[in-house]
Formats: sequence, C-alpha cells, structure tokens
Amino acid sequence: MSAPQHGFRLTAEELANFHRNGYAGPFTLYQPDEIERKWARARQALADRSAAVYREESDGSGAANLSNYDRHLDNAFLAEHITQPRIVDRVASVLGEDVLCWRSDFFPKYPGNEGTDWHQAATFANACGRPQIQWPRGSEQSGSLTVWCAFTDATADMGGLQFIPGTHRTMYYDETKPMRYDPDRNISVEKNGVRRGFFGYDYRELQIDPGWQPDESQAVSVDMRAGQFVLFSSRLLHASHPHAGRTRRMRMGFSARYVPTCVRVYPGASEVEEYGGRASLERYGTVLVSGEDRFGHNRLATGTTTGRAFRRRRGDGAPARS
Repeated sequence: MSAPQHGFRLTAEELANFHRNGYAGPFTLYQPDEIERKWARARQALADRSAAVYREESDGSGAANLSNYDRHLDNAFLAEHITQPRIVDRVASVLGEDVLCWRSDFFPKYPGNEGTDWHQAATFANACGRPQIQWPRGSEQSGSLTVWCAFTDATADMGGLQFIPGTHRTMYYDETKPMRYDPDRNISVEKNGVRRGFFGYDYRELQIDPGWQPDESQAVSVDMRAGQFVLFSSRLLHASHPHAGRTRRMRMGFSARYVPTCVRVYPGASEVEEYGGRASLERYGTVLVSGEDRFGHNRLATGTTTGRAFRRRRGDGAPARS
C-alpha cells in the first residue's frame, strides 16, 4: 500500500502541541447531518453479526464487551471510516508512514450513566494481564494512538472526554498488576465527587503509588459535535464525564487504535480475554491503513467486506481461515 498525501497532515505547530500535550483536535470528519445518516444505516447493518470477528457466547456483556470490538472488519462504513484520509494522514504525522489499525470499539453512554475513570494504557494488559501490543525491544515508545470520533454530540453534559495534558510522559499505573472484574462493586463509585467506573473494574488497583490521585485541577474537557474526532496517546491520562441526563439522547463514541507496523499485536496469543469475556483470534486481522508492512509478524486483513468475512494472511505467509 502506498502512502498518498491528501493535505490533512498535522502542521508543525499541531505536531509540537501533540507531543507536548498528548492529544490533538478536535477535527471535523463528517458534518452532523452526514454522520447522523451514516450512523443510522450502520447501526442497522451492525445488527447482523454473521460475519463478525467475535461471535462466541462468552464474548461478555455491557458497554465494553468484546462483541463491540473490531466491527470495522465486517462493516463497510466502519471499514471506510478507519481509512479516512483526514484520520490516516494525521495518524501518520505522529507514527510514521507505515501504520496498522489494530482495534476499534464503541463507547456508548446513556442518560444517567457514570463517567469513565481516569486511566492510561501502554501495553493494553490492563484488563487481561498480558500485553496486547508490544513495541520492539529497546524502543523508548509504547502505547497506541487512539482516534476517538463522536458519532453523536459528545459534550461534558453528555459524557464528553477529559484529558490531563502532558501526562503521557509518565505512567502512573502498572499494567502487570491484577485487576478484579466485579461490575456490581465497581460501577458508579464516587471519586472526588464524581461517579466513575471502568467497565466493571476499579482502575485504581493498578496504581503504582496507592496514595496517588490524578490532578483533576489540570483536566481539560474536549467537547465535540457529531462528526468530529480527536487523536490522543493511549498513555495520556483520559476519562469521561458522566451523562448528566439533561437530554434523552445517548452519546456514542467510536475509537480506532493505530500502531506502527513494527509493533507486535496480540503477541503469542490465540484469544483475547477481558471485561468478563474471551474470544478466539482466529478470525482477527490488523488493517494496513498506510505505507508498507516490512515486518510481517502480524496477521493482516487483506480485503474489504460488505457482509462477508475478510480473507486474511498470517505473518508467516500461510493463508488464514476465513
């Protein structure tokens, strides 16, 4: 795959601000009426899970269940979305020309829902106990670049995002520590006067210093109207507000996660396990969205889909079963 230039790369000032703050945006991808139409059609198509990557009964339940993962691999709109030049050009500005999309997931928030707790991710071992991405040995980098797109309005009142700028330079959590999945105990716990949870976990269990607390006086809220997106380092301390319930409309965010092709995805794993569920990776594949894969150690999705499973190849060149 070539890496065409579409004129959407981050400017020098935007890139400097990203490295200083850990995020950039919001940027406009769709007009509000456009994303409303596209999302309405996509929601109907997503009800058909016959070609979904994860289909096991043990895929989990709730807002962050595994059945929400990687629908870009079977849904035409989401497949197109993750490769949008307005996204990919900016991602390549940060990560370099050779880029994979390794995961996507939905983040719905309904009226009255709690906020999402402050968290960071360097290896994404936080919920499963083993690294899901692995940078080359000796690399000073870690984490993933997240592109979070508002498919509906995402204001502070409706559960919009929060960041603490500059915190991507320090990890405050140890992802090798265990976290207990206990939704009944961990949802809607009041923390500094705000109801927060982390999809059935208490993210504070991973703190390196048990007495440490995020400096919320430095937090910024990022309001987005439907069709806008923000990109941020997964190492950046980020959270979301509760949905105050002042409107009956839900907030829907869709995140796509990107890494350079040098990064190993799900190294040595045959299944993904987290949020109370597990699913086989047999049908999974990363998507090359820019440049070339010169490493060959990740399974790649090799086509697009409009209702059929992707045809994939393994990193060793052997065909994967579809």
